[in-house]
Amino acid sequence: MAFEQDLLALLPQLRRFARSLTRNIDDADDLCQMALERALNKREQWQTGTRLDSWMYRITRNIWIDTVRAAGRREHVANDDDAMQNVAGDDHQRMEERMELSDVDRAMDLLPLDQREAIVLVLVEGFAYKEAAELLDIPIGTLTSRLVRGREALQRGLGEAA
Repeated sequence: MAFEQDLLALLPQLRRFARSLTRNIDDADDLCQMALERALNKREQWQTGTRLDSWMYRITRNIWIDTVRAAGRREHVANDDDAMQNVAGDDHQRMEERMELSDVDRAMDLLPLDQREAIVLVLVEGFAYKEAAELLDIPIGTLTSRLVRGREALQRGLGEAA
C-alpha cells in the first residue's frame, strides 16, 4: 500500500513533467495515467531504496517518446484531407490554450524538448544535475549545456513578453 501512496504523492510533479513534454493538459493527464498504469504493472522492477520519482520520470519520458514515434508513423498513413483538418483543428486549439498560458509557460513552450526536459527536471523538480543526466541518459556536460541554452532562451522570451 505504501508504494501506491508514494505514487499518488508524486502525481503533481509527474503532471508538471508530463505537461512540459506534451504542452497540452489533456495529453499530460493521459500520459500520467499511462505512466501510473505501467508502474503498477511493473512494480516488481522498482527496487526498494531507490528513488521512486526518478523511476517514474523515466517511465513517463519513455512512454512519451514511444507516443511521439507512433504518432509520426500514423501521420504518414493519414490521407491529405484528414491531415489538413487535424492541423487546422490543432492550431485553433493550441492558439486558445496559449492565450491562457502565463508568460513563463509561453516561453517554456518555445524551448526545444531537450532544453525543456532539462529545465523542468533541474529547476522545477529540483533534481541534482547527476540525477537528471542519468534520468535523461545523457552526460552531465550535455545536461549543463541544455540548461544554459534553455535559461538563455527563457530570458530572451520573457524579455520580449515584458
